[in-house]
Amino acid sequence: MRASLFITCYNDTLYPETGRAVVRLLERLGVELDFHPKQTCCGQMHANTGFRGEAFSQAKRFIRLYQDAETVVIPSSSCVAMIRDQYPGLVEELGNEALRKEFEALVPRVFELSEFLIDRLHVEDVGAYFPHRVTYHASCHGVRALHLGERPWRLMSRVRGLDLVHLNNIDRCCGFGGTFSVKNAEVSSAMLAVKLQDVIATGAEFCTALDNSCLMHLGGAMHRQYAGMKTIHLAQILASTEGSPAEVTV
Repeated sequence: MRASLFITCYNDTLYPETGRAVVRLLERLGVELDFHPKQTCCGQMHANTGFRGEAFSQAKRFIRLYQDAETVVIPSSSCVAMIRDQYPGLVEELGNEALRKEFEALVPRVFELSEFLIDRLHVEDVGAYFPHRVTYHASCHGVRALHLGERPWRLMSRVRGLDLVHLNNIDRCCGFGGTFSVKNAEVSSAMLAVKLQDVIATGAEFCTALDNSCLMHLGGAMHRQYAGMKTIHLAQILASTEGSPAEVTV
């Protein structure tokens, strides 16, 4: 199988180790990967803050760039939700019939990482080894937009050595929400404080998720509170083996 990797601007800029982990993981599973160097952003930040022109531009770029891809894999439920939920409206506003048809043909081939592994590759045991106590934060986009359900747990349950700890109030938002945390800093901080209580109460060594945006928000608070817990994207756990442990940012 051949797949194109849309790494997302967030990961490319701040968490390149996640992209490297996706490559290691999928190549280990026999997937041939393409990487388009002209990729930029899905346009979510622009759309959510009213910059429609910029969002139109990013949507058109994404559709045209990947129109011939067999599949597109994205290690971010937030970006996949943007493509599935907001691109239809953007394309409709543009009134470009050819672009609409290109998008409708492309969108069934766009997958978040856990979806790709389970729904497309039909694999749950990816040969991973991660001997640590881990809790999982279910991001809002993964839960409410993509309805990922049990997919992340099914993958983690097959990781050798991993001790998965249940997180209370797992459906609560961490408070990040992209520009929401900037525009509504006090509300965001209050939401983060409540979420962090549940995360730290697990006693886990690592908190994982499918979005590095949530993990950055949580990780910053952990660092400020000297919590002794680290954050790690699920892709890095799944890519980890005994011979090639996960890259962990301290």
